[in-house]
Amino acid sequence: MITGHTRLYCIIANPISHVKTPEEMNNLFASVGHDGVLVPFHVLPQNLSQFINMLRGLENLGGLIVTVPHKTDVLALCDDTVGDAAAIGAVNAIRRDPDGRLIGAMLDGKGFVSGLGVNGIDVAGMDVCLLGAGGAGAAIAFALAEAGVAHLTIVNRSQDKARDLAERVLAKYPSIRIAPGAPETARRDLIVNATSLGLRADDALPLSDLAFHRNQIVAEAIMEPEVTPLLAAARAAGARIHFGRPMLRQQIRLMARHMGVTSVPDA
Repeated sequence: MITGHTRLYCIIANPISHVKTPEEMNNLFASVGHDGVLVPFHVLPQNLSQFINMLRGLENLGGLIVTVPHKTDVLALCDDTVGDAAAIGAVNAIRRDPDGRLIGAMLDGKGFVSGLGVNGIDVAGMDVCLLGAGGAGAAIAFALAEAGVAHLTIVNRSQDKARDLAERVLAKYPSIRIAPGAPETARRDLIVNATSLGLRADDALPLSDLAFHRNQIVAEAIMEPEVTPLLAAARAAGARIHFGRPMLRQQIRLMARHMGVTSVPDA
């Protein structure tokens, strides 16, 4: 039941019809007894600045979730950021403080690592291959570094983009070995697909080196389909596979806490 006491939250995207977050977040609010509701808003890029500035005056707004294509552009519209958002160059959750200030965070990567953790996978000390250096890839790279991986190889079509990401992560986490390179699938403890390849049935695989084996983990950031062609190939070779859905579920918890919902336990 929505009343005058209900705390409001929103998610913005372009387009908006595909997003799964409202169902997940509203289920979470109900489960912890929080009087709040998350609603979707379809915001075009040319209207982003006007929309964000309007939110500063909404006294009953707790915050907003940001998804494609706004994660990069919204960074400059925040008053401050927490964690690695500034270094990553993107924001996907914003808290509205009582004074109207907007505080951004980037939780894609933390949600991914937390999703691994709840399934008993500790990445500390692992040799990891990360496929993709885009927005999701950058967030996951920083989160893997923060979690203590020993070695991180970034595989991307643009070597310059992979090198730039490696340099930014290394500047914040100088103790890890990180560089652009080739998958070298057989030697990895963990392979992560942070590209969009696998969303469509006719997509190519995100790597051609398919030397998967039973002593490694292959993980997806893609949620639908649940079993992507990459995961199917890895499972057929005996590797342990990790689906994309835990990333969303853990990220939802982190987003809610960032937006001030203290009744949600730590992820």
